[in-house]
Amino acid sequence: MNAVLKGLRGFAGYLRAVMGADAYQKYVEHFEAVGHSGPVMTEREFWRDRMDRQDTNPQGRCC
Repeated sequence: MNAVLKGLRGFAGYLRAVMGADAYQKYVEHFEAVGHSGPVMTEREFWRDRMDRQDTNPQGRCC
């Protein structure tokens, strides 16, 4: 039973990574690892910044 749950959690983590839902978590981890000065963006600020960047540079979109 534990192996099934572990597999499902791994698959859910994989889907989150593919969909980009874990982008904020990765940003915070990178921010702390590199040691930037200043406060880390809130999750809301992060997603707003990400959407603004995509709007100004739409090269990565498929449609």
